[in-house]
Amino acid sequence: MKKKSLYIGIALFTASTLMTQAQNLSSGYFNDGYLYRHEMNPAFDADRNYISLPGLGNLNVSLRTNLGIKDVLFNRNGKTVTFMNKAVTANEFLKNVNDKNRIGLDSKIQILGAGFKGFGGYNTISINIRENIGINLPGSLLRLAKEGPANKTYDISNFKAHADAYAEIALGHSRSINDQWRVGGKLKFLLGGANVDAEFKKAQLELAEEGYTAQVDAEVQASIKGLQYQTETTMRGPNDNHPHTYVNDLDVDNTGLNGFGLAVDLGAEFKLNDEWAFSASLLDLGFINWNNNMVASTNGLRTFNTDDYIFNTDDNADNSFDNEIDNLTEGLANLYELQDMGDKGSRSRMLGATLNLGAEYTLPVYNKLKFGIMNTTRIMGAYSWTDFRLSANVAPCKIFSASANISEGTYGFGFGWMLDFHPKGFGFFLGMDHCITSLAKQGVPLTHQADFSMGINIPF
Repeated sequence: MKKKSLYIGIALFTASTLMTQAQNLSSGYFNDGYLYRHEMNPAFDADRNYISLPGLGNLNVSLRTNLGIKDVLFNRNGKTVTFMNKAVTANEFLKNVNDKNRIGLDSKIQILGAGFKGFGGYNTISINIRENIGINLPGSLLRLAKEGPANKTYDISNFKAHADAYAEIALGHSRSINDQWRVGGKLKFLLGGANVDAEFKKAQLELAEEGYTAQVDAEVQASIKGLQYQTETTMRGPNDNHPHTYVNDLDVDNTGLNGFGLAVDLGAEFKLNDEWAFSASLLDLGFINWNNNMVASTNGLRTFNTDDYIFNTDDNADNSFDNEIDNLTEGLANLYELQDMGDKGSRSRMLGATLNLGAEYTLPVYNKLKFGIMNTTRIMGAYSWTDFRLSANVAPCKIFSASANISEGTYGFGFGWMLDFHPKGFGFFLGMDHCITSLAKQGVPLTHQADFSMGINIPF
C-alpha cells in the first residue's frame, strides 16, 4: 500500500472510510417496534421474527468530537482552507481549540442478522463488522502547528490514539423470569483484523533562535498482519556528529486475520407496574488477543537538543491540505524519534464496554405514548464518554412508530429522532441520534455531533 506518515496512520486509522461513533441507534431504545433494541439491551425482545437484508439490516454512521470540522476548516475568498492557511489568524483558530480535543469514532455494520421466538424466549443471530477509534489530541499541539516559534515553550504531552477493527459473531437469548423480570445475554466470538495503541506520554519543547530542546517519551503498539515500520536516518543540523535513525512511516502488505477473542452482553428489564419499567445492560464485556505486536518506542524519557527547527512553514508554500498535514506529521516523526523494537509477540486488550440505564413511563390515559430517560456510558479509560437522553415515543398503529429526543453529554447537546415502519413482510427504519445541521461543500458535517442510521428487514 502507499506509505503514509506514521502519525497520520495512527490518528486516522480507518477514519478516512467511516467517521463514526454511535454503534446503535439510541433513539430506538424505547421504541417497541424497533427490531434492534436487543443490540442495546439483550433482555429486549421483539413482537415478530425477522431476517435482515444482507448488509443493509442495521447500518449506523456518525461522528462526535469536541473539535468540529468547522473549527479547523475556514472559508477564504470562496475557497475552503485549513487552519494552517496564512489568511486564518492564530486567534481566530485557537479560540475554538480545547486543552483536550477528543474524537470518538466507532462503527458497527451488520452483514447478516435474524431474530426468532423459540427455546422458551427470543433468540438473535448476527454477524457484524466493527471499528473503534479514539483520539485525544492536546490543544498545545495545534497551537504549535499554527504559531510555530511565537511562544518559547510548548507541552504537547498526552497525545493518545487507539484503533481496532474486528468481526463479531453474536448469539443472543432472552426470556421472562416472571411477570416483572426479563433477562437476556449474548455470547460474541471475535475475529481480530487490526489494532493500534499509541501513547505519546511526554513532549516538552523549549524553543530558541538557535534551535530547541525536547524531552520526549512515547510508545506505539500496532498489531496488524503484514505491518513493517519504515525508518529514516538524518543529522540534526550541521553541529550534530551523531546520525539519528527513527521510525517515520509504516507499510502494510497482505493484511488478514490477526487475533481472536470473546465478549458477552448482559441485560435485564424490570416492569414495576403498567406505567413504569426500568432496564440496564452491560455490553462488550470481553477481550481480543492480538498477534504480531509491532512496537516502536523512545525507550523511556529522552532529552535532546537540535538547531534544526522542523516546525517552521514557508510563507510561500502551497497551503493545500496534503502539504500542511505532511509538514505537521513529518515534524512529529522527527520530534519523537521512535525506535523500531520489532515484533513483541501477542498481547490481550479489553474491549471498550458500554453501560446503558433506562427508565420508561407509559401514559395511563394513552398507552401508545411513552416517555423515557436513558444514560449511555462508554467505559474505555482515556476514551470514555457519557450521554443522557430524554425521549418521547409513540406507536399510533401496529405498523408504525416514531421517537423524538434530546441529549446532553461529553460532546454537547443534540436532537434525535426515529421513524420505523414494520408491516409484515417488509420493515424499514430511519433515524439520527444527533441531527446534521450544516454541511461543507464536500458534504462533511460541520457540527460536532452528526449521525445517520437506517435498516431494511423482513419481519414475519
